[in-house]
Amino acid sequence: MPKLWNETIEAHRHAVREAILDATWALVTEHGLTSVTMSQIAEKTGIGRATLYKYFPDVEAILAAWHERHVTGHLEYLTELRNQPGAADERLEAVLTAYALISHHRGRHGADLMALLHRGEPVARAQQRLSDLIQDLLREVAATGDLRDDVAPEELASYCLHALAAASSLPSKAAVHRLVTVTLAGLRPPESSPR
Repeated sequence: MPKLWNETIEAHRHAVREAILDATWALVTEHGLTSVTMSQIAEKTGIGRATLYKYFPDVEAILAAWHERHVTGHLEYLTELRNQPGAADERLEAVLTAYALISHHRGRHGADLMALLHRGEPVARAQQRLSDLIQDLLREVAATGDLRDDVAPEELASYCLHALAAASSLPSKAAVHRLVTVTLAGLRPPESSPR
């Protein structure tokens, strides 16, 4: 087959897959996780059920693919923030703030949906990438002397991720920003105690 034909077919398949993911997410947010069927997804996407089953075996598989795409987008955004020019401590604050706001938004989806989406190997890989990204920034901040040196960067990254996960239950963005401020304060070198 000519290269152009192959590219056209691949582009079409990609577009159909993306439409399936978007339609499924729209249905789940509108009707709830347990109310969505493959027939509804096919109808909303504008494809036949047989075609839908060529792409995904069930609703859960579609949601897993949607979530993987969503998480990849978040990681790309956080990586862009990390790679911006500027001081390491400012970039760390930008990354932690963005992650906290992502966590805050995630908390609005409901426990059942979050339990379904936040499991499995892709999520574990994404969490490791996120931890590595924060550890890299923490090491940069440590090189400036603005990071506590009594705790390893790996532990501090874990502290940040666990602390900021609490943003999912906070009532407002203002509360999220206060949580980031408190988290950052825990990363600073302890003040010397007066003698």
